[in-house]
Amino acid sequence: MFRRGSDSSDTSASAETADERSPKEGGKGRPTPKRREAEKVRRNQLVTAPRDRKEAYKQVRARQAEQRAKVREGMAKGDTRYLPKRDQGPVRQFARDYVDSRRTFGSHLMLIMFVVVLVSFVQTPLTQLLFVIIPPVLLFVVLTESLLISQKIKKLAAERFPGEQLKGVGLYAATRSLQMRRLRIPTPRYGPGDKDKI
Repeated sequence: MFRRGSDSSDTSASAETADERSPKEGGKGRPTPKRREAEKVRRNQLVTAPRDRKEAYKQVRARQAEQRAKVREGMAKGDTRYLPKRDQGPVRQFARDYVDSRRTFGSHLMLIMFVVVLVSFVQTPLTQLLFVIIPPVLLFVVLTESLLISQKIKKLAAERFPGEQLKGVGLYAATRSLQMRRLRIPTPRYGPGDKDKI
């Protein structure tokens, strides 16, 4: 009598251990973590609260710097989510592409003026005369070029985008033509000589 009971208990115990060792069908295939371990992992994932005002300010500045870097990168790539309102829309995109695909005198203006100022330090009658003549001539050339670009952009944008808002697109294109290519944001999609791709 006692023997049968012990046999049955042994078989049930061995069945339980077998069940524990073999994974259940449809189960996660791994043991459930202990509560203490789960809480430790959760605590490590949480952002630590600042101890004082100085540390809180430091965290805020770090988040702001990260956000600014993200916005700058998005603007450089031309991502519409990060572009300011003045750069958004197909008309402004076309104006940027038109200017970027051409070599403009205005984009080299700062470099030319820098050379002129350096040359002016050489005290000779010729350099003094050049320093008086060149700046007004440069200004006239750049203003003429900007005016021509502005008018051309207005005309082409009206033809290609009949239902779009064209206000300020001429000034926008003229301003971009005065910027050095490396400093243009969004980054140019076309290089000089790519007129046929637009």
